[in-house]
Amino acid sequence: MTARSTHVALPSVGVVILTQGSRPVELDRAVRSVLAQTGVATDVVVVGNGWRPTGLPPEVSTVELPTNVGVGGRNAGVGAVRGDVLFFLDDDAWLADDTALESLAGLFRDHPAIGMVQTRLADPESATAPRYWIPRLRKGSATRSSTVMYVLEAALAIRREVFEQIGGFVPDFGYAHEGIDLTWRVWDAGYLVWYAGDLVTCHPAIYPTRHAEFWRLNARNRVWLARRNLPAVLIPGYLATWAAVEHLRLRRDPAARRAWLTGFKEGWSTTAVSPRHPMSWRTVAEMTRHGRPPIV
Repeated sequence: MTARSTHVALPSVGVVILTQGSRPVELDRAVRSVLAQTGVATDVVVVGNGWRPTGLPPEVSTVELPTNVGVGGRNAGVGAVRGDVLFFLDDDAWLADDTALESLAGLFRDHPAIGMVQTRLADPESATAPRYWIPRLRKGSATRSSTVMYVLEAALAIRREVFEQIGGFVPDFGYAHEGIDLTWRVWDAGYLVWYAGDLVTCHPAIYPTRHAEFWRLNARNRVWLARRNLPAVLIPGYLATWAAVEHLRLRRDPAARRAWLTGFKEGWSTTAVSPRHPMSWRTVAEMTRHGRPPIV
């Protein structure tokens, strides 16, 4: 009797790398770290945010956006790749080893309740990582895995079905708090959001305050986030909590505090394009049960 050969299909991962084309060396490193992955079938696209991607390996597809649309550019890449799992990677980040995507696919396979995963970010050139890279209220060790209520989009995996169910990234934010918005909507869709402290993605140790508009957009988008996602009764408490936090944080930086107040007022005087879609009280209860009610 001749033994039958069996073929087991590899997990499929669609990888979207968003770039403005200003970091060609880093982009090449990011792309090659993805192409080196084993144990998965990858489909890779580079989305040029106001840039025509060039000089890429032939197995990488491209999408050119005529203008820089911010985080919404990631949505444009999703339709250009196949894969049950979507992985979003910043152009200045790279996968630490060639089994990273296989491990992520295995996490989704073994834990059906998990809808989205952020990997741990680490800078191989720095002995310490920014604390904000740990997406928890109580930070603890960066290597400890847990459920979380926000994510950093530098290295982010999500089930395609979940991404499509929630409608992807909201482009209105442009920059700041888009990861909170995405996380809240995944929770509201009935899935857990997981921080995988044991899966590493390399990234330079940088701080968001390097952007001149950071504090204004931070405040404006915080208001938009609440107005879009929270039940009406929770909005005042959430924004009051964050107003107090930022007042204490910026008490020695008058310029930053003025910028934050300008953005806070702008968040009330303007309205994001995306419609209001408040989370259910079931979601509020579930987030609270996991240690982070949506008022902090």
